[in-house]
Amino acid sequence: MKTPLLRRTAMLLLAAVLGLSARAQAQDDLLKELETQRPDSLAPTRDITMATFKGTHIINSQSVETPGKGTLLFLIQHRFGTLNSGAYNFFGLDQAVLRLSFEYGLTDRLTLGAGRGNQEKTFDGFVKYRALRQSEGARAMPVSVTLLASSALTTLKFGTPERSMGSRLTYTYQALIARKISSGLSVQLMPTFIHRNFVDSRQDQNDVYAIGGAFRQKLTKRLALTGDYYYVLPGATADSFRNALGVGVDIETGGHVFQLHFTNAQGMIEKFFIPQTRGNFFDGDIYFGFNVSRAFTVKDRR
Repeated sequence: MKTPLLRRTAMLLLAAVLGLSARAQAQDDLLKELETQRPDSLAPTRDITMATFKGTHIINSQSVETPGKGTLLFLIQHRFGTLNSGAYNFFGLDQAVLRLSFEYGLTDRLTLGAGRGNQEKTFDGFVKYRALRQSEGARAMPVSVTLLASSALTTLKFGTPERSMGSRLTYTYQALIARKISSGLSVQLMPTFIHRNFVDSRQDQNDVYAIGGAFRQKLTKRLALTGDYYYVLPGATADSFRNALGVGVDIETGGHVFQLHFTNAQGMIEKFFIPQTRGNFFDGDIYFGFNVSRAFTVKDRR
């Protein structure tokens, strides 16, 4: 009688011990899992700076901004004649240069664009890539960097001899380096290289180097003051032409940004406003113009 009772008691004790051991093991596993997850949940986050500029263009220059993935941007750039052309030309309003373009975000970082302007009947295309984005927190980055490569093809008819297709091409390479200093102030630096396959005289340069600077200062919730300037490095081109200067305002109106500006450059792509600006801003050779853009969602971001 005693032997079965002792055996039964021993089995009950063994089962209890095994149950407590299993429960303790489960608790240990849970604690280990929580300890493993805790560093990730408490890890510092990365805060990416948004809207350094409100548009993909500032005045003459492009900004570090790109359309989001699946977004198509339609841009209209319009520039009248010079203000000092007199009342006969209605202070420049009788004359106009126009460029229409599309920009599409293949990803949040990569953009393809194409445009056409009536100045020298020029077609242009470009690629923009956001290499670095300004951020705070983990892996902080002090600036945003966007790389730009563009080409322009002049289709204007010339006299004899006719130019070949290759001689009509111009290439531009830029690094757009920007920092949003505060919620209201953003600045951008733009080292630039331009190669022209053909120039009008032997004294002019096929290769032109320039450096640009731009800013945006927010005035109100929907209004901002902007400006950009390009300094062409010394050489034959710098001696024959002037540096491009522009000032303007950005007006945010819901789905698009309306930009009004005054500049001494008539052209609206790098091929024109960097190496071919002739106007003297302070002598009244000022072109009034505007940029207006509209974004369309072509593809969901999923």
